Amino acid sequence: MPIFERRSVMPAPAEEVFAYHARPGAFGRLVPPWSRVRLLDESGDLSGGSIAFDVRVGPVRRRWVGETGSALPGAQFVDRQVEGPFASWEHVHRFVPVDAGHSELVDHVEYRLPAGDLTDLVAERAVGRVLTRAFRFRHERTRLDLERHAVWADRPRITVAISGASGLIGSHLADYLTTAGHRVMKLVRGGEAGPGEVSWDPSTGTLDHVVLEGVDAVVNLSGASLAGVWTARRRREILESRVGATRTLAEAIATMDRPPAVFVSASAVGAYGSRGGEAVTEQTSRGDGFLAEVCRAWEEAAGPARDAGVRLVTPRFGLVMSAAGGALAAMLPAFRMGLGGRIGDGRQYWAWIALDDLLAALEWVIHDDALAGPVNMTSPEPLTNAAVTKTLGAVLSRPAVLAAPAALVRHGTLGMGEEMLLAGVRAVPALLNAVGFPFAFPRLEAALRYELGRP
Repeated sequence: MPIFERRSVMPAPAEEVFAYHARPGAFGRLVPPWSRVRLLDESGDLSGGSIAFDVRVGPVRRRWVGETGSALPGAQFVDRQVEGPFASWEHVHRFVPVDAGHSELVDHVEYRLPAGDLTDLVAERAVGRVLTRAFRFRHERTRLDLERHAVWADRPRITVAISGASGLIGSHLADYLTTAGHRVMKLVRGGEAGPGEVSWDPSTGTLDHVVLEGVDAVVNLSGASLAGVWTARRRREILESRVGATRTLAEAIATMDRPPAVFVSASAVGAYGSRGGEAVTEQTSRGDGFLAEVCRAWEEAAGPARDAGVRLVTPRFGLVMSAAGGALAAMLPAFRMGLGGRIGDGRQYWAWIALDDLLAALEWVIHDDALAGPVNMTSPEPLTNAAVTKTLGAVLSRPAVLAAPAALVRHGTLGMGEEMLLAGVRAVPALLNAVGFPFAFPRLEAALRYELGRP
């Protein structure tokens, strides 16, 4: 029977590393972003629970049903495959004390492939490579999360309401906060709300402020995707989905007897317009263009919460680098085939940020009472489009020499390509740097290697 094992020293006691794995959101945090795993159901706990998800095996998806048990709090638990692609699978998670502040995380897996004892050695080696890549990522993310959660360990655990919790950023933020021990309330549109969810309808301004009573922070991430062709109808949807949701939340907060301490309402570096090579900080004036106008209206819609005395933070996001979705995921197919390259002349700056840095920055502004107003959430190293595409090609070991003509990009998207791909925003995180925010991925190559599982 093949055996796989990985060991890493973690910057926390065994009890805390065990607790991280036991909390809601752990599965989402530990799934590699490139794996395209989809969680279907989860119930119980490590002493006796079940989980169902589907996973891509070659060109098809396979359902995986597992159960947990044999839990020794602070020391170990076991998960076993009940249904899935393996003939058998048993994964023992061990947490071994090293000293007062460190422990060893041990993942021990014993499995059999469907062919049993006659399994082809080539297949076994292929599985070993997949497991090595996946568990290297799992251990690195666990270490990073534990380090970041420790920054605010002396603060009370809080309740955070998140709108847009089904999106790329929102879903990962919910998992990130719950593994830190916080409670997350998800605002969901229409239908019947499930456990930990509250229904609302931002299109009609429907939200009973009573459901937010007792919430310590509200994070607003609602808004239609910017991707696609910007028809007149699409432009209206982009604007109204942001302004309507934000105004609904801000007005509800303003009427509360016990409002949250902070309202974090998303915006974007598009607020600055196209600035060429100019270094842009939170003190830089607003720019021109459709995105700049959207961001202006978006941020102003949050005003009622600020006027009611609630600390308002409007994080301005750069391009979020994650293999699980967004700009990077959209670029990957072409680059993996060796068909990627710069857009236009490639001299336009792209302000970007690694997803894990963005999540930690959002947690930081929730806790740091000194931060208010616009906060650039970008890496300290904005790069030209040519540099971004060259770096991605190098990480994938693929050429990145094919250029997309500016005219094609400009006219084929009715403005989207002009403002999002060809325009330059050299935004820098001046406020985050000033408060000492620790970027884990200030350089793009390291961020890409982490997200893509390429050491």
